[in-house]
Amino acid sequence: MTKKKGLFSWFGKKSTEETEQAEKNALLEADKLEAQRLEAEQLKDLKLKAKRLEAERLEAEKLEAERLEAERLEAERLEAEKLAAQRLEAEKLEAEKLEAERLEAERLEAERLETEKLTAQQLEAQQPTAPLPSSEKQKTEEKALGFFARFKQSLTKTRLSIGSGLYSLFSGKKIDADLFEELEEQLILADIGVDTTLKIIDKLTAQANRKQLKDAEALYTLLKEDLSGILQEVEQPLVIDETKSPYVILMVGVNGVGKTTTIGKLAKKYQQQGKSVMLAAGDTFRAAAVEQLQVWGERNNIPVIAQQTGSDSASVLFDAMDAAKARGIDVLIADTAGRLQNKEHLMDELSKVVRIMRKKDPSAPHEIMLTIDASTGQNAISQADLFNKAVGITGITLTKLDGTAKGGVIFSIADKYKLPIRYIGTGEGIDDLREFNAREFIDALFSKEEEIE
Repeated sequence: MTKKKGLFSWFGKKSTEETEQAEKNALLEADKLEAQRLEAEQLKDLKLKAKRLEAERLEAEKLEAERLEAERLEAERLEAEKLAAQRLEAEKLEAEKLEAERLEAERLEAERLETEKLTAQQLEAQQPTAPLPSSEKQKTEEKALGFFARFKQSLTKTRLSIGSGLYSLFSGKKIDADLFEELEEQLILADIGVDTTLKIIDKLTAQANRKQLKDAEALYTLLKEDLSGILQEVEQPLVIDETKSPYVILMVGVNGVGKTTTIGKLAKKYQQQGKSVMLAAGDTFRAAAVEQLQVWGERNNIPVIAQQTGSDSASVLFDAMDAAKARGIDVLIADTAGRLQNKEHLMDELSKVVRIMRKKDPSAPHEIMLTIDASTGQNAISQADLFNKAVGITGITLTKLDGTAKGGVIFSIADKYKLPIRYIGTGEGIDDLREFNAREFIDALFSKEEEIE
């Protein structure tokens, strides 16, 4: 009985061991499978990571390539712009050079013709009086029209654009916004300038409203009065201060405005007034300018102080002041080199001339007169502005009013700068350089054709 029990016990023990071994094997198998699963997941993660890194690398390479390409294209664009800018600048400089050469050639030709004309006039003055040819008879007949009538005729082009030429704009019209708009346009086209035109229009509008005007022709009269008022502010003849000996007039202006010719006419006028006059050839850059002055001097027995071309302009004028003082000269008129108002170094040289003259006489020059060609229109405004800033203009001579419809610039200059207008030039003769008289000028502008004939 005992033996049988032991057999069963052995079998039970063996069964238990087998069960435990099976469980152990199962656990091992489960661990193995888990390890395999984890390994597979790790492998899968590694593959995904490698794939992602590869994609990121490819994206980075693509972006870098795009950046480099963009930089290359930008560099090419900048280089192209630089080359284009250099080309444009070269073309601009070449164009400016050609324009300067053209203007210089025109100026030299004009000076040559003027010199020949003056020389011919001098020779003619030395010839015995001969019967007047038909052209001379015509000039004599023109003088019979009267000095003022000829003055009116010389302003014909400007008169048609501003004065009597505006009458048709007002005749038979009613005063309304359209009329003021037409008038504004006409004044701007006549080179009166935008700012001055707007002031005139505003003032006329206020006057029309205040006086309750209906008739446009009454507005025409107000326009004449307003324009006259602008000019009367700058009507100030040049008076030679006899306590200054010599009284020094420094003439400035750009090339081709008639500066040297104006000097000759002024010299003759002062000589006719009984004053002793001397000329200083301060335009040392151009031999023709010196020759012109010398012709004027010889023709009118006026001494001219000059040095060789290329000499220092300030030195010439300094010597001329010494000579004028030593000879007891009343009026010294000094020429200067024509200079473009946009060339800063040339304007600086002009300032230097003034400083040197003031070392000799602190009050000199007693008049700094800017000569302006009326036919340049609104460009005259920039000339007045820059010359005034450089040396302080004290007076203006406006030339060539007889040959232009742009004479309206006189109103713009007067309104903007309030600088005295000393003289106006309306022709080639000595008498065609006139002291500026505002009322006379306005009367000539607004005169009717039948009043002239």
